[in-house]
Amino acid sequence: MVAIEGVGRPGAARAPARPNAPNSVAFMPPGETAESGGSASAAPVPGVALASMLALQELGGEAQEDRAARRHGLDLLAALAGLQRALLAGRADPAALQGLVELAASVPRAADPRLAAMLSAIVLRARVELARRQA
Repeated sequence: MVAIEGVGRPGAARAPARPNAPNSVAFMPPGETAESGGSASAAPVPGVALASMLALQELGGEAQEDRAARRHGLDLLAALAGLQRALLAGRADPAALQGLVELAASVPRAADPRLAAMLSAIVLRARVELARRQA
């Protein structure tokens, strides 16, 4: 069996890293200075910009809003389908109507404009069905 010793051409030996070389960058804990044993050439690594972190967090927030809006739209469609099945079976289901009223009243905001338009159309259809049942 052949052991893999590293990445590169076979037989090419790498020179071992020299930690005390003048161009090497060593790890230095925050508060340690060159006088206390750290490397003189080591510069602190700049931290991740706060704006970048906030932008990534905002992107995740939009996805979360869209997931909630999509789930709510699917719940509305399921309630409308249940109402249609009850109508075709010739029975009235007041609990299904009440569920549809609650779903149509609390609609989450969608960040994606296409999803928001679809959700608006579904809510409009639910309100039309509720108005038909109220009369």
